[in-house]
Amino acid sequence: MSLIERAGLALLHRVDPERAHGLSLLALQTGLAPLPGPVTSPRLATTLAGLPLLNPVGLAAGYDKNATAVAPLSRAGFGFIEVGAATPLPQPGNAKPRLFRLTEDRAAINRFGFNNDGMEAVGQRLAQRRPGPVPVGLNLGANKTSDNRAADFARVLAHCGPHVDFATVNVSSPNTERLRDLQGPAALAALLEGVMAARAALVTPIPVFLKIAPDLTDDDLAQIAEVALAAGLAGIIATNTTLNRDGLQSPHRAEAGGLSGAPLFERSTRVLARLSHLTDGKLPLVGVGGISTPEQAYAKITAGASAVQLYTAMVYHGLSVAAHIARGLDQCLARDGHATVAAATGTNRAAWL
Repeated sequence: MSLIERAGLALLHRVDPERAHGLSLLALQTGLAPLPGPVTSPRLATTLAGLPLLNPVGLAAGYDKNATAVAPLSRAGFGFIEVGAATPLPQPGNAKPRLFRLTEDRAAINRFGFNNDGMEAVGQRLAQRRPGPVPVGLNLGANKTSDNRAADFARVLAHCGPHVDFATVNVSSPNTERLRDLQGPAALAALLEGVMAARAALVTPIPVFLKIAPDLTDDDLAQIAEVALAAGLAGIIATNTTLNRDGLQSPHRAEAGGLSGAPLFERSTRVLARLSHLTDGKLPLVGVGGISTPEQAYAKITAGASAVQLYTAMVYHGLSVAAHIARGLDQCLARDGHATVAAATGTNRAAWL
């Protein structure tokens, strides 16, 4: 991290977390944030569900909710980025304050509630982006007041699908009441049937992923894996934020919402490894949760991930963390004699089961 970035991060930590989030996006939009450009190597270059990636380090959904900084984020060292979540209609989300830094725990709690500009505005911005070497995906959400939340996911995909490289069905956010109920096998199968029908209707069908919660039992995971395979999904993203609060030190630890960051690493990695075992390599997996170092990204890959995503790490380590992790991951692969990311995927899965 440069001195300039360190100073900027210190200033952002002196203001309200949600305002700091907005200011960081503004810095990207106005060109104030230093951007390293593409980070790649023969070892890092890989594919995810058929998508060519310069490197396997992606940006998780939730940072650029409204697709307002796609171009600069594509030059920030990420191998792929995911914007959203977008819902059919605009919605303000939950009441503020709704984002909390847990500095002592290197974590964050949010209860945003899918605040976004809606699929019309988000889709228009995505349609105007210039295609480049960094795939851009959209996280699909449902409106809080919808009378058919399952249909909302298909609506957003049908509208925005022509303008993105992949999409993610997000039924795992803890911040929309009863949304996680859609992870049940019958409800999930019906939801995915509608989403995959919308995908098939696109002129160019795109990969569709499913993002799951870390707070699932082994039986839950087995059922989800079965449904995902039957639906023809491109992969699973493991995991979203957790409701667990074990071992936290911050005074904000009792706030309602989803916990992300360092405390999530072990829980999410165990879920990832379990899914890898259940799907036996039939579905690409994306590892998310608690990654802030190259070694942690490498641990996710050796546990079964084909790629990884991060977000909360930027709160504590700045935007440069993406390039730092990608370069360090290259060194981890070289150290252990892996010529590709795929060669390392799942090689240490047993340690997490």
